[in-house]
Amino acid sequence: MSTIRELYKRFRQLIHEGAKFLVVGAIGAILTFGIANALHGIGKYWAITVATIVAVIATYIGNRYWSFSHRQGQGTTRDSVMFFILNGIGLLIYYGCIWLIQDVGGLTGKLWYNMALVIGTGVGTLFRFWSYRKWVWTMPSAASKGGPPEQESLTPATTASRPAGAHRRS
Repeated sequence: MSTIRELYKRFRQLIHEGAKFLVVGAIGAILTFGIANALHGIGKYWAITVATIVAVIATYIGNRYWSFSHRQGQGTTRDSVMFFILNGIGLLIYYGCIWLIQDVGGLTGKLWYNMALVIGTGVGTLFRFWSYRKWVWTMPSAASKGGPPEQESLTPATTASRPAGAHRRS
């Protein structure tokens, strides 16, 4: 049982951020799928573009004020610009999935459009989680608090690699 507790302690921040990110992302995915399907008549690429813009606004609020609220940003303007640039890349991931499945693969219809959205959502989610942690909402550095800098990665640093008394924030 202590092994499970130790693992939880090591990955606590990642688990909490990941769970909150998935809740916010689920809301964004529901918005994306609902709006993209409702607007499919205006064109598959226009529909996903409008849907993504609406979902990005909703997920920005959820991620900024809940998922990553404990992380220090570089400033509201910089955070917002980076968030929207990275979501632009996420939109390109959707375009790529739609293009591969429908335009290259010749698999047309709403079923295949939605399959492209599912794949795009999966790949885009992994990209967004990684990129938000790396470039949008970073951990406050210990250097800014007068101590040695903390190393940020998807896997937590071991206690042996941290200075004595240094603890990761959750």
